[in-house]
Amino acid sequence: MTNTLRGADIVARTLDGAGMRTVFTLSGNHIMSIFDAVIGTEIELLHVRQEAAAVFMASAWAALTGKVGLALATGGPGHTNAAAALCTPLASETPMILLSGHAGTQEIGRGGFQELPQAAMAATVSKAAWTVENVEDLGHDLARAARIAASGRPGPVHLSLPSDVLDTQIEDDPSLWPDAEAFEPSAAPLGRIAAKAVISALESAERPIIAGGPMLCTARGRAAARSLEETLNVPVIGMESPRGLNDPALGAFAEAIQQTDLFVLVGKPLDFTLRFGEPPVFDAGCKFIVLDPEVEMIRRVAQDKGERLILSAVANPLSAVEELTAQGSSCGSDDWRTEVHSAIDYRPAEWAKLTSNGDGKMHALDFCRGVGSFMSDHPNTVLVCDGGEIGQWSQGMLDSERRIINGVAGSIGSAIPFGLAACKVERDAPVIAISGDGAFGYHLAELDTAIRCDLPVIAIVGNDARWNAEHQIQVRAYGENRIHGCELLPTRYDLVAEALGAHGELVTDAAELPAALARAHASGKPACINVMIEGNPAPIVRRQS
Repeated sequence: MTNTLRGADIVARTLDGAGMRTVFTLSGNHIMSIFDAVIGTEIELLHVRQEAAAVFMASAWAALTGKVGLALATGGPGHTNAAAALCTPLASETPMILLSGHAGTQEIGRGGFQELPQAAMAATVSKAAWTVENVEDLGHDLARAARIAASGRPGPVHLSLPSDVLDTQIEDDPSLWPDAEAFEPSAAPLGRIAAKAVISALESAERPIIAGGPMLCTARGRAAARSLEETLNVPVIGMESPRGLNDPALGAFAEAIQQTDLFVLVGKPLDFTLRFGEPPVFDAGCKFIVLDPEVEMIRRVAQDKGERLILSAVANPLSAVEELTAQGSSCGSDDWRTEVHSAIDYRPAEWAKLTSNGDGKMHALDFCRGVGSFMSDHPNTVLVCDGGEIGQWSQGMLDSERRIINGVAGSIGSAIPFGLAACKVERDAPVIAISGDGAFGYHLAELDTAIRCDLPVIAIVGNDARWNAEHQIQVRAYGENRIHGCELLPTRYDLVAEALGAHGELVTDAAELPAALARAHASGKPACINVMIEGNPAPIVRRQS
């Protein structure tokens, strides 16, 4: 008897066979055949309330697991909602695939239902994007997408899946199924000779710094960076914030940058976050080394810095770090390494004296102290930082081995989706998702997802009743008398959360925050702690000369 199956069955069986079994999705006409096809497999569909949230969740899941994340959306407006979020994993270098339904191939160009040039739209915010044209290609295209997403500089890949391709019946055949190797990322190791040359250059430098991008800010990346620093006795610093050298988590690192004579970029683009490596941020004589998976990144530095680029190699950042560790030995200065970390660890002494003014609104530092108290009691906490100014204070004052921030793209609104994915991955650890009230509003409805899927994220809203980052821009650039269009209401988000079935608390006194967090954690439910805060501008940390 002939065994036939649909294109949708090929999608489900391919993903299941590859171990890609967690899919963040929102149902829609074009993809209902896939919903049907996963029945009987080990694939779990976590259905959300807005497609962008599915992308954010897939991105955070990938960041925490190191595996390729999966988001599934319907075509047309479902796709546009999802595709708009792809710039975040692209900049954060997280491997994921966005699968979108699509008008049938026989309808393309004829005004099909929700017909859009989806692949062309997604191509601008992904590593690769295409539309599957034949049912026989489905399994192999999925493997190719996974391979591209995880290779080189990781990032999102998009596949559009026409509804008639998913519904097409075909006889089962071994040729339909990719082997395990087809999913594996391509290798780009740093060669031994190149590694020795980098180490030699580091030995010759007086004040070298090694800087990595988001790949060195994951748990695995942090561990690899620490190992390299201990081996070479050279500062190894990860950067993943859109505020670059003004990232409060990096303290006064900008002052160390001004002194470095050799700056080694390991998968870190020389971009706006580093002020393009130009004076006065960098010394005019500073030399550069680039180890990057993309030839274009090397070419860009070569064109901009000329002979000051003394060495380059195409290499995967993590494998480059591991090879340098394997080949290296101590070649740096204790004094210089101490100086760099002293700058990064620096926080102004006056911060210890700053506190709330007692009018029912909490200073950002008191907010962070309260959260930090809870994290001290729960050192395995996963930390999510989102939003504008309150997100920056949180990054500067709180840390976790498993931290997710909004990333170099600088988007906001991802806190709850990030937090839900973290809860899915880290079942035994508290997950705190910090957000400003403006950012929180983007995906407030995902608390419904949290309750349905039993994902007990603790959302902490810093509520200053305004878009504070933009408010601060208006104050700085245009003056106090030209502030408008950034006001919000002091909404009781805690009551909204309770109405959805979550645990909710309003906090107006800094002394009450640790206990409120403890109650939220003890509830075992998704929670929203609504903290009324002052609208403090984010800090830019510099030591006084």
